Amino acid sequence: MKNVDDLIESAAELAARGLSKGEIADELNVSRETASWLVERSGTAPQTSEQPPQRSDTAGAGGPQDIHVDWSAVGRDSKRMSHIASAMADLLAKHGEDVDLTIGIEKAGGPIATLVARELETDLGTYTPAKHQWEEGDIEELGGTFSRNFAGIRDRECYVVDDTITSGTTMRETIEAIRAEGGTPLACVVLADKQGLEELEGVPVYSLLQVISVGKDE
Repeated sequence: MKNVDDLIESAAELAARGLSKGEIADELNVSRETASWLVERSGTAPQTSEQPPQRSDTAGAGGPQDIHVDWSAVGRDSKRMSHIASAMADLLAKHGEDVDLTIGIEKAGGPIATLVARELETDLGTYTPAKHQWEEGDIEELGGTFSRNFAGIRDRECYVVDDTITSGTTMRETIEAIRAEGGTPLACVVLADKQGLEELEGVPVYSLLQVISVGKDE
């Protein structure tokens, strides 16, 4: 994808396939606010009173302030992905010698976590965050889930893997969900972090890339 028009077109295609705005945000690696703006700009959804507010300093600039991260050149090639996973596993390896569980945040974090878990020789679990159900309204009323098809938490120490951090909300939700199950998240790792986080909820955060937006406030 090269420009905003490409993102708007992609958002329209995903909305036409029935994906929620939360799922579209996940697919395009953008915030929920940006996903909502892209869908409404595409004309595939009506304007509603529940539209997430735009920042006043970006409303006149054509949309919310965000950064799109396209890592498909890696994701579509299993060999490249395995090398990336090896690097991510290396960032995690120093946190605990007895960790035997890696949690991937669905959707994109699941395949990455599978490869990381293989590198670290751990079990694999997956978490589907609340944003996948979010369309409009209060996302706080929704909840995420751990898949029963994979390993359970069972009071275990674990690593957390995802593709990107946009606002930190999804990673924070996952950390809290793990703790609610009695687990202990020791470290998180992502391909790209838009916030430049070093820790979240007391858990170290690592990334292969930190993408920082530098601009002058109006």
